[in-house]
Amino acid sequence: MTDVRAKLAELGLTLPVAAKPIAAYVPAVRTGNLVFTAGQLPLVDGKIALTGKVGGAVTVEQGKELAQLCALNALAAIETVANVDDIARVVRVVGYVNGVPGYLNHPGVVNGASELFVHIWGDAGKHARSAIGVAELPLDSPVEVELTVELKS
Repeated sequence: MTDVRAKLAELGLTLPVAAKPIAAYVPAVRTGNLVFTAGQLPLVDGKIALTGKVGGAVTVEQGKELAQLCALNALAAIETVANVDDIARVVRVVGYVNGVPGYLNHPGVVNGASELFVHIWGDAGKHARSAIGVAELPLDSPVEVELTVELKS
């Protein structure tokens, strides 16, 4: 069994409390052994950690750190319906990057989430992924991440 909190502590990170939804949805839904999260923003204590567009006011490195924060918030969302230590594998990550016109390094930003999952679960943290550029995100967030995981039986 993976001790998620211990793996996070190796990186100096902690599992946050799940963010309250800002609209009509729930943070996560469990169906069978799968958990799907809503899109998670880089919230800290209910506020966006940094706003703006990647490649403009937000550097690529900051975008990557924000994607990692979104990933932590996705794990917190999973905690609302299941124990994160029961995650068997990360199935899919979808990352949305609010970049300046012409920005093309969306995968580099979303790596902030992907690399965290590989650190925690090793090969079971490797996943299918989409990294998508968008014109805007809620609350002027630079990045948003959705997560699908499989739980142990």
